[in-house]
Amino acid sequence: HKYRSFRAEVQGLTASARRSSSARCPSQAPSSAMATGLGVAAKAVLLVLAPVVISVALYSPKDFSPAELPPEHSFGPDVSAPRHDARVLAASERIGEGLLPGPEDLAYDAAGGWLYTGCADGWVRRVSVPGGDVEDWAYTGGRPLGVVLAGDGGLVVADADKGLLKVRPDKTVEMLTDAAEGLKFALTDGVDIAADGTIYFTDASYKYSLADHFLDVLEARPHGRLMSFDPSTRRTSVLARDLYFANGVAVAPDQDSLIFCETVMRRCSRYHIRGDKAGTVESFIDSLPGLPDNIRYNGEGRYWIALSAGRTLQLDVLMWSPLVRKLVYMVGKYVMAVPQGLRDSGTMSVALNGEPATMYTDPGLALATGWLKVGGYLYYGSLASSYISRVDLTKSSIEA
Repeated sequence: HKYRSFRAEVQGLTASARRSSSARCPSQAPSSAMATGLGVAAKAVLLVLAPVVISVALYSPKDFSPAELPPEHSFGPDVSAPRHDARVLAASERIGEGLLPGPEDLAYDAAGGWLYTGCADGWVRRVSVPGGDVEDWAYTGGRPLGVVLAGDGGLVVADADKGLLKVRPDKTVEMLTDAAEGLKFALTDGVDIAADGTIYFTDASYKYSLADHFLDVLEARPHGRLMSFDPSTRRTSVLARDLYFANGVAVAPDQDSLIFCETVMRRCSRYHIRGDKAGTVESFIDSLPGLPDNIRYNGEGRYWIALSAGRTLQLDVLMWSPLVRKLVYMVGKYVMAVPQGLRDSGTMSVALNGEPATMYTDPGLALATGWLKVGGYLYYGSLASSYISRVDLTKSSIEA
């Protein structure tokens, strides 16, 4: 593991320095003046840093209180896929460049040949497949994130600002729900629909909006919820609470369970809808090699999990130390420098039992949050782009 190797390097350098010091002849020893100068410099550095560290430790902002991550959060080795391609995504084709700001999630209408996506300007747009023509389809007036096809030809949209919405085939927008148990949604995020019409969705945080979502990550407290909405009764039910940035949702093909992602914990869990375990949550896949976002079932025995960023030492240090997170919060105008430094985005496909199958990443890709396999192509959108990307999987050697 990277920390063990780093510690070994430091120990090796220290031992080498000791041997070198003991082998010096008297004429090679530092002068007393130099030693005094170094001591003064060290004291000066301590005098500068000490007040900063003390201030950060004692500073208690009213509405921000970073916490230790729970013990089940792993800083150990990542789970790995037996087949990994870190090159093919660089050959992706751009579709609708300049017309699709921040396409966060994707839904595919096979009958009509359209890809639907929610954009940062409040529009749900659709793109013809394979032609690539872009059409403004419906305006929500908020920030549409998760999208899923409804049985009547419309869409259900998880709008970060508005709540859970229904867009009818005539493009009119209806509010389905924006609160549960008296608590308003602040960041409605992922969504999927079961065969019986029940809508399952997440509120990533009841405390922070999309504009401040990174503060939820920094605080590392469980503000997320998994919920259901019954269109026949219009009842909203909380299925799981105390989640760490609840994100994507995908109903299992047998309809007995669903998979949901927790970005901060780098894990996906299974919620049992029916059967002997109904109402319980169990692990599906942990220690992902990146931050999970949306998840989609492809109809071919695999889920595709979006990894919006790969795991890095910078990210580990940030999540390991509440003090560091408080410092980042205090330096408010620089807080977005952390997500801007994210890289190695991609996707991992996993079997129905959670076993990793394949992984695609690109060192230059960031914040790719929605992935969808259509035929032999993999489509994906990124919060940092103004287009949808398409890659021909036949050009990759890892797909069986």
